Amino acid sequence: MIMNFLAGRSLKTLVALTALLSTTAAQATPVLVVDTASHEVLYQEDAGAPWYPASTTKLMTALIAFQALRSGEVTLQTPVVMTRNATKQAFLESGLTLGRTMTLEDALYGALVASANDVATAIAEKVGGDLPTFIRRMNAEAERLGMTGTHFASPNGLFDKDNYSTARDLAILGMEIERQFPQYRQFFAPSAVTFDGKEVKSNNQLLTRYAGTIGMKTGFLCASGRNYVGLAERNGRQVMIVMLGATTERERNERAAQYLDEAFAGRLPSTGRVETIANRTDIAAPDMRVKLCTPASAAYETERNAMYPMGLPGHESFLKDEIPGITHAITTWATENVADVPLPKPRPPEFQ
Repeated sequence: MIMNFLAGRSLKTLVALTALLSTTAAQATPVLVVDTASHEVLYQEDAGAPWYPASTTKLMTALIAFQALRSGEVTLQTPVVMTRNATKQAFLESGLTLGRTMTLEDALYGALVASANDVATAIAEKVGGDLPTFIRRMNAEAERLGMTGTHFASPNGLFDKDNYSTARDLAILGMEIERQFPQYRQFFAPSAVTFDGKEVKSNNQLLTRYAGTIGMKTGFLCASGRNYVGLAERNGRQVMIVMLGATTERERNERAAQYLDEAFAGRLPSTGRVETIANRTDIAAPDMRVKLCTPASAAYETERNAMYPMGLPGHESFLKDEIPGITHAITTWATENVADVPLPKPRPPEFQ
């Protein structure tokens, strides 16, 4: 199969593929499973390794917004306006244009369910007063929580070498949201939202295929692969799963469900508390783009499918439940004379 793939490929592609194949075995992708009541680690692979969090970054955006709600800085009915800066964000899903406005409540659904990068930016501008102030609050909170392997550069997780985290830190973040704000579980529950009638589905398939799923957030960049920070509850036990760098959505969803099954069945023994995992501050986050978003990605995906065949034809699936999806409807209105927010420094074209 690999020889057929190599036939007719350019020298540049062959060199990239050779580098890919030589490093694949050495580079694991992080996984962490935690019992949230005790913070005991039930399973982990490279949980302290730095990684690009992609849209799981929005969990910190949500936490800062939830804290602002609690302190009275804003309310769920506070208007969130789509500024020019917000509408310039890449990979838009909402379809919203300059001046469209929604409540903060709806904006949180838009950022967390639809993973709308523009809406996450608009939330940050509203809650922080401006983007730099909000990002400083994100990093201050990360420091307070002991997320020693994390630095945030945006509220939405678009590619930036200064926006990185670890599975350990993301688990701590997810558990903190659940600990401080269980009343806001509602923002993670829908499997889809509509923006003025336009449907955008969540990428978290466990919401409709794995009973007990509470949330939380998926993420994808070519540089990161497919990430997942998830929370599930069965028979009074709550488990956090963090998976970074999955190759396909099938792999991400099936592996997460398998780890959850094993945790709830008591087949994953405790190996210490999550806080004792050492973050690797001596290395940089790997860039997965060659493996995932170039011609060389076919060979890597084939290898990963062989490693994790669950859900493929002829193999067992761990997504066995059929759960009705929830759709939250977002309604926006026009705000005139929207003041422009200064744009951030443009990203190089190769990072778009």
